[in-house]
Amino acid sequence: MSDTTNQSNDAQGQKGPIIPKSPSEALRPERVPEPPKRSKKARSQVILFLNFIMTMAVAVCIVAIIAFYYATSTYKSPGPLQTNTNFIVRNGAGLAEIASNLERNAIISDGRIFRYLTATHLSAGESLKAGEYEIKARASMNDIMELLKSGKSILYSVSFPEGLTVRQMFNRMLEDPVLEGDLPAALPAEGSLRPDTYKFSRGTKRSEIIEQMAAAQQKLVDQIWDKRDSSLPLRSKEDFVALASIVEKETGVADERAHVASVFLNRLGKGMRLQSDPTIIYGLFGGDGKPADRPIYQSDLKRDTPYNTYVIKGLPPTPIANPGKDALEAVANPWKTQDLYFVADGTGGHVFAATLEEHNANVKRWRKLEADKGSDPNIAVDGQPEEQPADNGATAVPPKKKKIN
Repeated sequence: MSDTTNQSNDAQGQKGPIIPKSPSEALRPERVPEPPKRSKKARSQVILFLNFIMTMAVAVCIVAIIAFYYATSTYKSPGPLQTNTNFIVRNGAGLAEIASNLERNAIISDGRIFRYLTATHLSAGESLKAGEYEIKARASMNDIMELLKSGKSILYSVSFPEGLTVRQMFNRMLEDPVLEGDLPAALPAEGSLRPDTYKFSRGTKRSEIIEQMAAAQQKLVDQIWDKRDSSLPLRSKEDFVALASIVEKETGVADERAHVASVFLNRLGKGMRLQSDPTIIYGLFGGDGKPADRPIYQSDLKRDTPYNTYVIKGLPPTPIANPGKDALEAVANPWKTQDLYFVADGTGGHVFAATLEEHNANVKRWRKLEADKGSDPNIAVDGQPEEQPADNGATAVPPKKKKIN
C-alpha cells in the first residue's frame, strides 16, 4: 500500500506523462546534462587578465612575506664571524660599499640583506659613521648596524708632554702610524699648541689634531690670563706665555713652578737679566732641541743669540716651548717672595735665595757636589749668577750648574 502511495506521489510530483521503460533501457546510463555555457562577459580577456594579475599578486605577497621573514630572521641572527675583528669604514663610504666589505670579510653572510634592512633603520640624514670598529664574534647584522650607527669606533691617542717645542710635537705626529695626512708646511707659533693627550679614531688627519691643540691652548691661555695677578709686570699674553715656557723648562718639580716664576718676575721688576739656561739652548738649537749628549758649556753663556737671556734684557722674542697648564698658572699667580736666585740642590729640585751672599753659598755647595762626582768644570751650572750684579741692572755671567734638556 505504501509503495503504491509513494509511486502515486512521485507521479504527481513529475511533470508530463509517465513513460514505462524496458529493463534494458532502465540499465542504460542516463546522459549527463551539459554545463551551462559561459556568458560572453565571463569569457572577456580583461577578466582573464585581471584574474591572472590577482593570482600573481597573491603569489608575490606570499613570496615577499617568506622573504621578509627570512631576511629579518637572518638580520638578527648570530653572524658567521668566529673571532673578534677590526673593521674600517672609510670617510665617505656609502651603505652599499660598507655592506659589500662586510660580506667580503666574512663578517656578515649576505650584504644585500644588510644593505636594505639597515636602510630601513636609518632615519632621514642618518648614516653609518666612518672609523675603525671592533666587531665581536658572532655579532648579528643588527648589532653591527647599531655599532656603526653609534660611531663608537676604536680610539687611539697621541701624547705631548709639557715643554716640547712645536717641531718636537710635529715629529711625534709624523711618527704616529695611525694618524693620516701631511703636516702644515709652516710651523705654528711656538707656545701656541697645548701639551696634552689627544684621542682620535683611525682616519683622523694630523691637521685636525693640530687644530685641536691650537684651539685648546688659546682657550687655556685666555682663561688663566683673565685670572692673573693684576700686579704682574707682563704687558701681554705673548709675554705671559713666553715666561711660562721658561718656567716650564727650568723645573719639572710641580711645587717649585710658582716659586721659580716669582724669581723671574722679581728679576724683571728690577730690570735684571733672566739668565735662564733653557733660553741659551733654544737660541743654539731652536725647536729641534739640544742633543742628549751635548752639555751647556761656559762659553755658550756668552753666545749672542736673540734668545740668550744672559745677553739680552727682558724676555726672549717668542716662547721657547709649549707650556702646560701648571706653568701658566704658576706665572699668572706666582708666590710672593723676595728671591732673585736659585740653583740646583742635588735632589732634582732647587734652593732659592734672596741675596747674592746666600746664593753664592748655595752655588759653592752645588759645585762641591759636582766636583765630588768628577764633573767637567767647563760645563755650566744652572742657576743664577755667583758674581755681583753688573752695571745697568744686568747680572754677571755665572758658571752654571746642571744640564738642561
